[in-house]
Amino acid sequence: MRRARLTGWPAHLAPHLLFLIPELLIAAGPLVIGAVTDSSGRRRFRMPDFFYGGQALIEGVMMRGRTTVAMSVRPPSGEIVTLAEPLPAALSADRKLIKIPFLRGMFLLYETLVIGTRMLMRSASIAAEGEDVELGKGTIALTMAFSLSFAIGLFFVLPLFLSTFAEDATNNDFAANAVEGLIRLVIFVAYIAVIGMMSDIKRVFAYHGAEHKAISAYEADKPLTPDEVDAFGTAHTRCGTTFILIVVVISIFFFSLVPRTGVPLWALFASRIILVPIIAAFAYELVRFGARHYGNRLVRALYAPGLWLQSLTTRPPDRSMLEVSIASLESCLASDREAAAAARA
Repeated sequence: MRRARLTGWPAHLAPHLLFLIPELLIAAGPLVIGAVTDSSGRRRFRMPDFFYGGQALIEGVMMRGRTTVAMSVRPPSGEIVTLAEPLPAALSADRKLIKIPFLRGMFLLYETLVIGTRMLMRSASIAAEGEDVELGKGTIALTMAFSLSFAIGLFFVLPLFLSTFAEDATNNDFAANAVEGLIRLVIFVAYIAVIGMMSDIKRVFAYHGAEHKAISAYEADKPLTPDEVDAFGTAHTRCGTTFILIVVVISIFFFSLVPRTGVPLWALFASRIILVPIIAAFAYELVRFGARHYGNRLVRALYAPGLWLQSLTTRPPDRSMLEVSIASLESCLASDREAAAAARA
């Protein structure tokens, strides 16, 4: 009996399904730090009110501007296909909701997961067949539910289950939670190293590097040409890898607030799931605080592990990848210039 095989864009997407949620967060760019010089000549660091961010896709890059989200993908025919669409009203840069502390972290998480999932699936179609695909909400929801379940199981349920031995051995809640956090950190780093060996993921990580280079060149006011963009490194303080690492570390504190003694295992599982968006929102505010004090050596030292970890989540891109990332960023910049001109008219 002949075994059925996936073809077309589902075959392109299939290797990513199990890794979709953490892959989106790793390859996204929610954090940015800008340097300014005050009247005394002293450099100060801050997180701007708005920043251009991006995300690696399958054979492409997505960029988020003030008013639009754009993706550029290179299909088998070789040309670059660029598509853009308006951001949901609630996520537009001029909306007050995304400026409210803690709530803005929730919006960031929504944007990365929902918009990122849809764009990743569309990029799979273009990369495989050269044509965009209209995806129903049900398809996107099922894909996210499947991948989210895997991510929660791997990064939250499994560490909690494995840490029960520490609870039995020490009879100390804090020690057990610390062991749980250490196991989660080891799993996270090992996970990145393992998926980075897959050929499809290697290319996504190379596009991740291309996205970082394009944003770095733009922030440095350099021309957006492949040669100029390639001069920048693949690591960036604005990276989802750093964000996830902070979430993993501070989750030790948050989970320590939940007593383990006498609490059923299922209730501990539920507490981890419920606290995830709260931890993510708090991590985002913590990063913003750190950005304002980035000139401090201690703060820079705390950021360093996230930058080191990016050596696993980025790869040096080739020229064709740089061209794709530049096309996506230029689409957002053009849309924002048009929106600004219309607002002045």
